[in-house]
Amino acid sequence: MGDHEADGGGEGLSPEALEAGRLLFASHCAFFHAAQRADDLPARRAPEIAFAGRSNVGKSSLLNALAGHAALARTSKEPGRTQQLNFFALGPDAAGHRLVLVDMPGYGFARVSRSLLKQWSALIRQYLRGRSALARVLVLVDARHGPKPLDRELFALLDEAALSWQVVLTKCDQLPPAELRRRVAEVAAEAARHPAGHPHVHATSAQTGAGIAELRAALAGLATFG
Repeated sequence: MGDHEADGGGEGLSPEALEAGRLLFASHCAFFHAAQRADDLPARRAPEIAFAGRSNVGKSSLLNALAGHAALARTSKEPGRTQQLNFFALGPDAAGHRLVLVDMPGYGFARVSRSLLKQWSALIRQYLRGRSALARVLVLVDARHGPKPLDRELFALLDEAALSWQVVLTKCDQLPPAELRRRVAEVAAEAARHPAGHPHVHATSAQTGAGIAELRAALAGLATFG
């Protein structure tokens, strides 16, 4: 999993790009806002990267790995613990780059009332359809299983909203290298068939750190000054 061919996320990144990613994610990163309703979304600070995916796919673990902060986003063995949009400000780094990371509620499982589920669904749809600051949605998919029907529903929603999205495979350390390469190729081919899908797939492991440097570099390329 160490080489770019295996991890699927290198995209020919230069050493300079990898260093820029390292420096940005080494800068200050802190929670600053939570929203449970569309009218409670914060004012724009910087380009936003949203992390979406099924419950227990590893969104919070990936955020923590990217930021190098074990407790930045709360992780849990119980699915459905993230129950709002959580916003984290990243930067500025020494060059003045800034980025906002958004941890979204997981879909597919939640031990909450039907009315709250309806409220979350409305919030997520409104956020995804109308947020001008949103630069990209990372759709996290468990590498062991590949995209599920609910993932594909999100792909379609993001296509409809003309929002750039990219698949990030999680838990890649749990697949043999040859099987992981096949999974990356399959998912990349599926994403390429979507108008808003990014053709490169990032394969990551929050457990081993595989693919984290490459994902940091790719996200740093979406950051802005100021």
